[in-house]
Amino acid sequence: MVNSFTIIGAGIVGLATALKLKEKYPHAIITILEKEDGVAKHQTGNNSGVIHSGIYYKPGSLKAKNCISGYKMLLEFCDEHNIEYNICGKVVVASDESEIEYLQTLYQRGVENGLENLKMLNESELKEYEPNVKGVAGIYVPQTGIIDYKTVSEIMKEVLLANGVEIKFNEEVISIKSNDSTQIIKTKSNSYITDFIISCAGLQSDRVASLTEDNLNVRIIPFRGEYYQLKDSAKHLVKTLIYPVPDPNFPFLGVHFTNLIDGGVEAGPNAVFSFKREGYSRTSFSFNDTFQSLTWFGFLKVAKKYWRTGIGEFYRSFNKRAFVKALQKLIPQIDESDLTKGGAGVRAQACDKTGGLIDDFYLIEKKSIIHILNAPSPAATASLAIGEHIAERVAKAISR
Repeated sequence: MVNSFTIIGAGIVGLATALKLKEKYPHAIITILEKEDGVAKHQTGNNSGVIHSGIYYKPGSLKAKNCISGYKMLLEFCDEHNIEYNICGKVVVASDESEIEYLQTLYQRGVENGLENLKMLNESELKEYEPNVKGVAGIYVPQTGIIDYKTVSEIMKEVLLANGVEIKFNEEVISIKSNDSTQIIKTKSNSYITDFIISCAGLQSDRVASLTEDNLNVRIIPFRGEYYQLKDSAKHLVKTLIYPVPDPNFPFLGVHFTNLIDGGVEAGPNAVFSFKREGYSRTSFSFNDTFQSLTWFGFLKVAKKYWRTGIGEFYRSFNKRAFVKALQKLIPQIDESDLTKGGAGVRAQACDKTGGLIDDFYLIEKKSIIHILNAPSPAATASLAIGEHIAERVAKAISR
């Protein structure tokens, strides 16, 4: 009989998983181990705060299913706990005729994923939503919103603590050993005995998984996304959220404009290879992180395939004028003087041995352990649905 669960990682996915496990197993002992001194310190706390609609994701994929259901759960959670959000909508913009075919593909995906009131826009209709945008066509997506996921995570933490869940900070997991009935987790300062482990370790997910899995077939490759903020004098140029048509061969959405829940407007992000998994500046460097990325055969294949794109991203990282040029594809009036330096985040991108950048949620299971190895955007939006999915997988594992 399983009486205790330990979750590794206190990002929003780990917290949401704990909430759903507590709902399913109200009398179980649930503990979260987090290596930092608080929740949402990495991917969750450094993203752009978008509530994603689900328009991008292949129908039937875990991303699509969890985003649509997670969206509803997230808004219900926010309403219950008085968390501010704004469903402001967004436009996806085709800058030239060559992008219209994929724009139509996105529209069909949105329809198949159950999004209502999507609108295909011609050039003049696009101007009605975003007067300063340059484009030949677009889609209006009314479901997209904005929120602060750090606030959501803090409230999740308070709910968990009030319901008896223990959260242990400054506890970095260094080993996991299994016997017939229990799991022993060692951190740098303590040991924990538990019946079942769920690893939601984000940027460190492959390293935690490698504590129990030999010859892991994926590795986390970190990509830093850097932002600029629009000065107050330029905020009027952006009414909602403005996205380009993404490159279907690359798992990033391209530089875009995002209203923030605090009233700011963010421009970005780019997507540059990061020389440190938790490195939020251009000069951040870890020899171990860099060595593990550059010696992964799958990454070498990615680099060979996308080297031109990668050089362009690095160039935009160090050259503000080049970054602005990319933004001007959407809003020509934007000027260098309109932008001030913003923050940055690092995305944990799982890459397999064949050079595939895994674009869906990805997890592996063994007896009494589940590792979430890839939880890219829209993981924050979908977090409660992911947590529910994990809780169901746990129940199946226990019943075997």
